[in-house]
Amino acid sequence: MAQIIDGELVAAEVRGKAAALVARVKAAGVDPGLAVVLVGEDPASQSYVRMKEKDCAEAGIRSVDYRRSADITQDELNAIIDECNADPAIHGILVQLPLPAGFDEEEALERISPEKDADGLHPQNMGRLVRGIDGTRACTPWGVMAMLDHYGIDPSGKHAVVIGRSSIVGKPMALMLLERNATVTMCHSRTVDLASVCRTADILVAAVGRPGMVTAEFVKPGAVVIDVGINRTEDGLVGDVDFAAVEPLASWITPVPGGVGPMTRAMLIMNTAEAAARAVGIDR
Repeated sequence: MAQIIDGELVAAEVRGKAAALVARVKAAGVDPGLAVVLVGEDPASQSYVRMKEKDCAEAGIRSVDYRRSADITQDELNAIIDECNADPAIHGILVQLPLPAGFDEEEALERISPEKDADGLHPQNMGRLVRGIDGTRACTPWGVMAMLDHYGIDPSGKHAVVIGRSSIVGKPMALMLLERNATVTMCHSRTVDLASVCRTADILVAAVGRPGMVTAEFVKPGAVVIDVGINRTEDGLVGDVDFAAVEPLASWITPVPGGVGPMTRAMLIMNTAEAAARAVGIDR
């Protein structure tokens, strides 16, 4: 049976490091602040924001809420982002995604100052990743890399297969693995014979949002399986991986819940702490 990659454990370690950095920033006379912008009444987004706010409190980061109904305009949303950009007491900005229908998410993300981009999704920060330049990294794939590091799973020389090509997970995930000297294959809805491609992976990352799509036929014995999917079903939260079928084959596997999810929030806290440290010239 596979060994479990415990996201809760690693996330607690990351939050501890963030809290230590926050303490150094506060000793320099600055109180780190994260602005959380939530538009609409989506229950999943509201729940996630509450957990992020709890994480902020534990790390000593001040969380400033901007909760608005879905009937505000794009210009009003942009004005909130501009206000946060101009506020020196705000070091990180999170616009909770997805935004309600009718909003331009790309416009909102580009509006955020790259220096305050807590989610690591601004085009400038994505470009820095492409170029291999230090910068704020996208939280979910950065969290996956932190888990691999914690458990001593070195991507160098390994074949990594990423299922999914979103700008939030799939693309930055592939780039981060490539940065660590993995040979990377990206798969998506038009990949021919997807299962056979996935069976060549030493590290398989599933990020497609389809419950239980990755079955035993997708997995090479001994592969490391990272399940990024969080799908709400009648049976509760499930991942993109059929855990019961894949666990006997894999060497390591992330559960859902308790795997990648906590890491996304932890890396948001770390990104905010590091942004505050940069603002006062503290070496991370």
